[in-house]
Amino acid sequence: MKVAGIQFSCFKDKEKNIEKALRLLKVAYEKGANVVCFQEMFNLFWFPREKNESFFRLADEAESPLFLPFFEMAKEKGIVILLPFFERAGERFYNSCMVIDEMGKLSGIYRKVHLSQIPLWEEDYYFSRGEEFPVFSTGYGKIGIQISWDNLYPEGTRILAIKGAQIIFAPTSCAFKTQHIWKTVISANAFANGIYIMRVNRVGSEDFQDFYGMSFCVNPEGEIIAGPAGIHDSVVLAEIDFEVEKSARESWPLLKRRRPEVYSELLKEVD
Repeated sequence: MKVAGIQFSCFKDKEKNIEKALRLLKVAYEKGANVVCFQEMFNLFWFPREKNESFFRLADEAESPLFLPFFEMAKEKGIVILLPFFERAGERFYNSCMVIDEMGKLSGIYRKVHLSQIPLWEEDYYFSRGEEFPVFSTGYGKIGIQISWDNLYPEGTRILAIKGAQIIFAPTSCAFKTQHIWKTVISANAFANGIYIMRVNRVGSEDFQDFYGMSFCVNPEGEIIAGPAGIHDSVVLAEIDFEVEKSARESWPLLKRRRPEVYSELLKEVD
């Protein structure tokens, strides 16, 4: 199958971001993409740069009419769409990603498990923590998601691989000079678990931050097979072959050679 990662700069206007996203989604479909993933918080400027109670109004429920065109396009074109968004679920708020399957139905929602709490990423203020690592079955394969900092914790990638994910999508919102760190982390996670990973990063200059994009996809041996994109709006396309994944896991049987019985110390708290 062919997958696409869409990175673009965001406006302050939510609906203008939706319009841009739909234009780029059409490009991805015309290029043959079967599964398309957008960047973290795809329809919003990066509001967690500061604590501001008024920004909670930016959150949407998954059933928001704003997202209806994506459900319609998924059904019409037979594609899977991953929409990372600021979710309101009852009285709680999450940094989430919904999966719309190729029939235009909501397959499920992933909620970011590990929240960053550093200057310009005030996530503890806005978001509740997700509690699980779901795998979403689609007509094109089994999909896992890790939003931004989730990728820095190898346990999550390992869980998704054990649960049968065939590709992981990693939507991010990273600025400053961290490209080499993310390349290293994503490639290592891919190799250690014999899995494809596509990172989709935000672009554009916003208040206090310049998001650098450079989205890319790596194969199960950690090699870049698509991208990295530049610093402008882009659609990154990658060919995915699950037979390659199967072969990689046979050549490097790391999952089969695990020894969970000696990993109990992973559950200990760190001072």
